[in-house]
Amino acid sequence: MDDSRPKIAVLGSGYWGKNLVRNFHELGVLHYVCDPREEVLKEAHERYGVRTTSTLESVLRDPEIRGVVIAAPAAQHYELAKKCFARGKDVYVEKPLALRAEEGQELVELARAQQRILMVGHILEYHPAILELKRLIRQGELGRVQYIYSSRLNLGRLRTEENILWSFAPHDISAILFLLDEIPNRVSTHGGSYLNTHIPDTTLTTCDFKSGVKAHIFVSWLHPFKEQKLTIVGGRKMAVFDDMESDRKLVLYSHRIDWVDRMPVVFKDEAQVVPLPREEPLRRECEHFLSCIQTRERPRTCGQSALRVLQVLEACEHSLAEKGSAVQVGRSAPKYFAHPTAVIDAGCEIGQGSKIWHFSHIMPGAKLGTGCNLGQNVVVGPGVAIGNNVKIQNNVSVYTGVELEDDVFCGPSMVFTNVINPRSHVNRKNEYKRTLVGKGASIGANATVVCGVTLGKYCFIGAGAVVTHDVLDYALMVGVPAIQIGWACRCGMRLPDCSDSRITCKTCGSNYSIMADICSEVGDDGSVRHFEVLPSTGLAA
Repeated sequence: MDDSRPKIAVLGSGYWGKNLVRNFHELGVLHYVCDPREEVLKEAHERYGVRTTSTLESVLRDPEIRGVVIAAPAAQHYELAKKCFARGKDVYVEKPLALRAEEGQELVELARAQQRILMVGHILEYHPAILELKRLIRQGELGRVQYIYSSRLNLGRLRTEENILWSFAPHDISAILFLLDEIPNRVSTHGGSYLNTHIPDTTLTTCDFKSGVKAHIFVSWLHPFKEQKLTIVGGRKMAVFDDMESDRKLVLYSHRIDWVDRMPVVFKDEAQVVPLPREEPLRRECEHFLSCIQTRERPRTCGQSALRVLQVLEACEHSLAEKGSAVQVGRSAPKYFAHPTAVIDAGCEIGQGSKIWHFSHIMPGAKLGTGCNLGQNVVVGPGVAIGNNVKIQNNVSVYTGVELEDDVFCGPSMVFTNVINPRSHVNRKNEYKRTLVGKGASIGANATVVCGVTLGKYCFIGAGAVVTHDVLDYALMVGVPAIQIGWACRCGMRLPDCSDSRITCKTCGSNYSIMADICSEVGDDGSVRHFEVLPSTGLAA
């Protein structure tokens, strides 16, 4: 390894990462391969003789590593890049830069503040054909660009962490923005989900540019053969870039349309093959990253240019969710985060800073407060009200009739019901019973809350318990059916069993008063903070 050149670590040696590993090795700068899979690390070590590790920390604490190449799943790009910047590393991250423009903006600002290189792997901007197209457009060889059409089609590779739009379209979006040197005013995206209800497999996007250019971008991983084409229609010539061709990657056509007797007549010309250097675009890209590390020059595909691609992708995603409605690029994005696989129905209210993860569904009329976190496969029914800072773990359905106050925690796979005596053949939608979960209450994993009850503030329902009656504030409930076995502090720890009417939490030091089976917090001044007393349950401490 040449000691004068920057040493590089590659994070992720999978489908695409292995190509980066190969290129940086051939350039003599590969120092580390990091991947959680032992078989991948073994192969990398045997083939290239480099260091391998399954932990990012091993890479970050090595002072010899100047540049980190991130080829992990797209959902990890943002967090990994942040950690690399925090440890003073330059970063090359595969597309997309992040899954949210807000996160991309944060990475751009971090790189600027810490004077780090941030380069994004938009490989087409290093392709000889795209660079030649850029030259032809700039010099007027094609005339005025009128229309662009791109198709990126294949059978697989199918993904679950991102849909086809985020997987394939960044290539074509980045190329089109690079060629036109402008960002579209608005986009409209239609798609179809055939293998998984929540993950589009095909999308067709229309982009409208201020200059009058229109672009269509068609991407699919359900196609019988691989196709990667970009067609540009200019006033003088048409150009076709076909990346699947070996000797005819870029072809020009001088076709024209004349008007004869007031009718359009097509005159076709011979195809003109444009000679191109036989260079691997990825090699150019890797060399550019190394050059930027050494010279500190701004990369061609810098974070700011990648942010423009993210803004277009987000607008496409919003249009897709709105069934193809035209969406202005750069419009104010929602102040909450929803994973691309989440379904957010019209008429919902979602507070700032809330996060809704994979395959979750928020139905019409539901209201979520600020700072909520909904895990995977969470369903929130019509009209459900959820307070602020509520955390709902994976596989929980919050049905109509349930209300969660602020700071409630719902553990994995816990169950709410809303009908006492359900029958498949009897419609009982008008018999839903109200269930109220008080502020700060915690419900353990796999617990069941039978409808029509009220769970008191800061109560704690143990894992697997079945609650059939109202629960007092701070009550600790376990078993089937659930019975009260003590009291829980607002910090979540069990309060000590004591015959005294005053109890102090051994963990956080909070004081409580227990009188007539009612638990209340005691302030520093000795005053008792009363909550609304629930109806008696008959479950004594």
